Amino acid sequence: MKRVRAEVLSSRSVGNHHSIALVAPEIAERARPGQFIQVAMPASQATVLRRPFAIHKASKQGGWAGTLEFSFDRRGAGTGWLGEVRAHQFLDIVGPLGKGFAQPKSRNNCLLVAEGYAAGQLYFLAEELRARKKRVDMIIGGANQDSIFKAIEGKRLSQTITIVTADGSLGERGRVADVLPSIADRCASDVVYAAGSRSMLKAVADYCLQQHIPSQVAVEERMACGWGQCYTCVVPISSEDGQSVEMVRSCVEGPVFNSTRVDWDAWLRFSGGAT
Repeated sequence: MKRVRAEVLSSRSVGNHHSIALVAPEIAERARPGQFIQVAMPASQATVLRRPFAIHKASKQGGWAGTLEFSFDRRGAGTGWLGEVRAHQFLDIVGPLGKGFAQPKSRNNCLLVAEGYAAGQLYFLAEELRARKKRVDMIIGGANQDSIFKAIEGKRLSQTITIVTADGSLGERGRVADVLPSIADRCASDVVYAAGSRSMLKAVADYCLQQHIPSQVAVEERMACGWGQCYTCVVPISSEDGQSVEMVRSCVEGPVFNSTRVDWDAWLRFSGGAT
C-alpha cells in the first residue's frame, strides 16, 4: 500500500459516467483487477473522508506505463468535486487496497458480467485473462445507452459481448439476469466474474449456485477508512461448513468474494433492502 501525490493525465465524461487517469507508478505496478484506491477529498464537513474507487486500468508496460484509471458516477459532494478535476492537477491517493479477483488455473472459458461503470474493473480483469490465453465473454448492462461503460473497449477485449439496457436503447431490452443463462450456456462458461449492484450480484450468484459454476463478485460498500479499522463496510460471509456467518470487511477480506459464501438474504436485511 502506497500513498502518493498523483498527477491527473485526463478527466472526462463517458456517457453518464466519469473517468480519471493518473500518473501513479508506485500503485499501478502493484495493482490487480478487483482492487481499489482511496482518494482524498477537499477539507469540508461534507467530504472529510476519502472515497474508494475500483481500479479500471493499470498500465505496467509501453508508453502508458505507470498510469492508472478509475471511473465513477457523480452522485454527491465528493464525486461531484472529483468530476471537476482537470488534467495536471494532483490527487492524494492510497492504494492498491483490498483483495482482487483470483484467476482460474484450469478453467478457460470466463464470463464477465457487469452493470454501469462497474464494467471498468472487469475490463482490467479481461486484459489479464486474455494474456493468460483464457477465453473472455461479456455481458454488460445499464439503464440506457449512456449507462453502458466503454462498449467499444468491451468489444475489443472479449470473444463475444452482449449488451443489455432496461429501455432497449442499446443492445437487448432487459436486465443482465435475463440473458445470463443463455449466454453462459452458449459460451460454455467455466467461471463467472461479476461487478455491479447488489441485486444483480445476487442474481448472478443464485444462477451460478444452481448451475454449479464457480463465481466471484466484487461488492460495492462504503469504505470509510479503506484498511479495516472502522468496520463500516462489512459483508456477511458464511463459514465453509455453512454453520455460521461472520461479518467481514470488504476493504480487507474483499471487495472480491466467492459468491457462494455471501449470505445474500442476511446482507439485504442488514442493509435495509438496499440494492
